[in-house]
Amino acid sequence: MRAMSENNTDRKCGVLLHPVSFPSPYGIGDLGAEARRTLDRLSNAGVTLWQILPLGPTGYGNSPYAPLSCFAGNEYLIDLRQIEGFTAPEPDSTEDNTARVDYGKVYEKKFQTLKVAAKAFLEKHKEDSKYLSFCSENAWWLDDYALYRALSDRFNDTRWFLWEAPIKKRTEASVKKYTKLLSKEISIYKALQYFFYTQWNSLHEYASSLGIKIVGDMPIFCSGDSVDVWTNKKLFKLDKNCMQTAGAGVPPDAFSPTGQYWGNPVYNWKEHEKDDFAWFRKRVLMTMKMVDVLRIDHFRGFESYWEIPAGSATAEAGHWEPGPGMKLLKHFTDLDIIAEDLGVITDEVKALLSDTGFPGMKIVQFAFDLSGGHFNTENAYLPHNYDKNCAAYTGTHDNETTRGWYDRQSDEYKDIIRRYFQCPDEEVVWQMIRVLIASPARYVIFPLQDIMGLDNSARMNAPSTVGSSNWSWRFDPDKLTDGILNRLKEYITIYGR
Repeated sequence: MRAMSENNTDRKCGVLLHPVSFPSPYGIGDLGAEARRTLDRLSNAGVTLWQILPLGPTGYGNSPYAPLSCFAGNEYLIDLRQIEGFTAPEPDSTEDNTARVDYGKVYEKKFQTLKVAAKAFLEKHKEDSKYLSFCSENAWWLDDYALYRALSDRFNDTRWFLWEAPIKKRTEASVKKYTKLLSKEISIYKALQYFFYTQWNSLHEYASSLGIKIVGDMPIFCSGDSVDVWTNKKLFKLDKNCMQTAGAGVPPDAFSPTGQYWGNPVYNWKEHEKDDFAWFRKRVLMTMKMVDVLRIDHFRGFESYWEIPAGSATAEAGHWEPGPGMKLLKHFTDLDIIAEDLGVITDEVKALLSDTGFPGMKIVQFAFDLSGGHFNTENAYLPHNYDKNCAAYTGTHDNETTRGWYDRQSDEYKDIIRRYFQCPDEEVVWQMIRVLIASPARYVIFPLQDIMGLDNSARMNAPSTVGSSNWSWRFDPDKLTDGILNRLKEYITIYGR
């Protein structure tokens, strides 16, 4: 069993805030000055963890959990002002730099400007030793990614399985043909990745200098239209025409009577096992180079996962299939990993979590169970039931904000919540934060929306929906007052985090 790294009394308090949510002048948060100012303020409040969502480039729907690559970075997050030899355009004075992200505008304006910046960089610096070293060291994923993005532009479609047959199947001749034909476009995407990784590594170093560890996030599954599936077809359940034979999801439950059909291709774990899960191990280790702690999404899928036949209307037609278990996870037991152990958690999943030694997650919004006609004081999500080896949250990116969640509860629920936290309505969110900070949990992490006391108008994502409000929230730094941060600092200090 893995012992918790460092020591068991290393209690930390963190904030969940994806980079898209930073204020910035170009329509979406980036890795620039505003990110550093925010980290400065959080560090001064005693925060030592900064949790983010997955950093991969996003496609249709803009979800970080459906990235176009498991190894590339999201070009939208590049700070135009840091690109060497490029003068960033003046920001649009009519736009509010803290309004929700309009991804259509970001693509039309910022992304196209980034391509112009990449062209300018390549004209002067394509022989730069740092750039060439980056391309060489990362060629094992970068070459395929840049070709894939150039092809996606050419065919106006990221769905590689709908491309013309030779390149869809990656025949040697077609890869050679398009690599030559699209060489300029390929170089632009390589330059953009150089910009992203240079800026991300700089921001990571800055966070470290403040004593802040970055908590990354890794989806268990890949997106069907990603470069990862296109280049590793044998690792997924696909037919001879490269179409999925099954998709991932979760079974029906009290929250979703037909289950959730995510649609991600499922792994052919037997094929992964032939080379001791080499691709998956590369994926985890690459991510760990970018962050200090890693949250792995849908941990229960490593024990068994819900496989749904392709073409099913809902997840109801699915069935459980065995996951790789410790055959894969044994490779990661010395890493700082948080297991997202939410959902249908069986004794087998609990045993697997115990075998890894990873801390699981506790969500306070799940703690108040009155289904049996009385308050269940043994609910595992109640803070008085936590053990040390866990990461506790008021809510996650998929939850309502805690203020929004509380406001829509029945009077009966509100009464038991107020009694548990011994406070009036207006203090519920802060008392949740205080009690979690005081709890035995090794890590406590709060969405910035909860620290700011915001309602559901600031929600980050509503699962199983696609809309402009998902993944688009940005915060106003003027509303993150010194008073708020001082109160957080007081709790962090008095409870030894």
